[in-house]
Amino acid sequence: MMVTKQFELLHELIPKAAAIAFFVNPTNANAESDTRAMQAATEALRRQLVILKAATEHGFETTFGQLSSPRLGALVVSADAFFLSQRDRLIAIAARHSLPAVYPVREYPVAGGLMSYGGSPSVAFRQAGNYIGKILKGAKPADLPVIQPTKFELVINLKTAKALGLEVLPALLARADEVIE
Repeated sequence: MMVTKQFELLHELIPKAAAIAFFVNPTNANAESDTRAMQAATEALRRQLVILKAATEHGFETTFGQLSSPRLGALVVSADAFFLSQRDRLIAIAARHSLPAVYPVREYPVAGGLMSYGGSPSVAFRQAGNYIGKILKGAKPADLPVIQPTKFELVINLKTAKALGLEVLPALLARADEVIE
């Protein structure tokens, strides 16, 4: 699962974080499976998991009020179109709480978030365009194969890492597809 890899990368950057927050939209179809994956990943490394849920703009402030807990060491943000639309707000909230966060797509660290790991949205949009083209040429949608992402990007924002007082180890930087300075 993608959230498991995101957690592993965040844990590599901040190995001493005892409690990890997982921000999920409960109305997302993947919410339950992503939450189970995060629970298993954090249990395997003996970390506490705090689940934060929000499905509306109003729910953000209420949910993120829980971030003031000094025990939280990091944040994993799940993939969700609503969250992406609230990208700047999420980044600002994480910064306000000095909370290192990993996000699902590169748009977050480009906008000032710490780091992201996930599939490339531009590749996904291109694949969707190819599917639409095939359908318009007469292909039946049910006959088209399901395509999973094959290219994943690790993007790290060093300016944000410095602002959070984090040192990004060379091994992690070497694996990054993009480093924002």
